[in-house]
Amino acid sequence: MGKTPYPKHLDLDKQKGLTVHWDDGRITFYPIHYLRKMSPSADTRQMREEMERNPLTVLPNSAVGDGQPLTATGAEPVGNYAIRIFFSDGHDTGLYSWQYLREIEPGKPQMNSAAPDQQEK
Repeated sequence: MGKTPYPKHLDLDKQKGLTVHWDDGRITFYPIHYLRKMSPSADTRQMREEMERNPLTVLPNSAVGDGQPLTATGAEPVGNYAIRIFFSDGHDTGLYSWQYLREIEPGKPQMNSAAPDQQEK
């Protein structure tokens, strides 16, 4: 297993999303809504798991929002391994490690999805 790529540059557009320029040359854009949905915090991870088991899961008010567009209100580095993003809905407990950001790249198949040749036909 190779080393985890490290970001050379981070650019947070609070209205749109996070752009990461990786040391392996890849550039990845993570929309704000996607980052919030994929937060690695325990409560958000539990919500994703529940929604996967039961698509009719009732979302708490905090997950629905107050009608205002979701934005990032700020971010801070956590050591040399992660970033914490503060969201306008008050969520700020997820630490996005560099490895986790690579795992959840938008458009990349997620770990729990079956390979196309293993899906039922």
